[in-house]
Amino acid sequence: MRNKHQKLFDRIANVYGLYFDYQKRKFDRMLDRIVNELDLFLYHDIIDFGCGTGALCSELYRRGFRVTGVDASSKMLEIAKRKMNGEIVDFVRADLLEGTPFEDKSFDVSIASFVAHGLKPEERKKLYQEMKRVTRSLIIIYDYNQKRSLQTNILESLEGGDYFGFIENIKAELNQSFDHLQVIDQGDLSACYIVRL
Repeated sequence: MRNKHQKLFDRIANVYGLYFDYQKRKFDRMLDRIVNELDLFLYHDIIDFGCGTGALCSELYRRGFRVTGVDASSKMLEIAKRKMNGEIVDFVRADLLEGTPFEDKSFDVSIASFVAHGLKPEERKKLYQEMKRVTRSLIIIYDYNQKRSLQTNILESLEGGDYFGFIENIKAELNQSFDHLQVIDQGDLSACYIVRL
């Protein structure tokens, strides 16, 4: 049975698809800010959890990584596959809260971009556990920081996730689940929460 997250993102996939180029530009800037600080080019295989329409996958591929995108929404994945212009990205439909089909330590790096804030605390723990299970070296949670805006507050309230709990507790949650947390602020309302395994 499809969960509420799948249903929601199946419904809004076409809207997200309209923002593909905008998202690519944001991901490009984010990667520029972290690539040298994390020695990201030491790694090869990257999995994007909750890849949506594939904008981050596209940017990672453009930078030379082998990329796998995972999403529970079949509609998001349909758009992602259409948006790749000759870019070779493996897309897999899987609900990361139920576990993914990958072997332990299959990827050098795992990334979840604007996924965690939409999950309840117990669901975020499942996300962190699954990322840890499939990752050899580096986990990146790219999501909101503790700064807030009225527009974001309203939009995230409508989404029905746990945005307010996330921004209050993300650092404590990650410190409970992992060692070596590093935060790289992105200068707006977002940050990269980095865990080295």
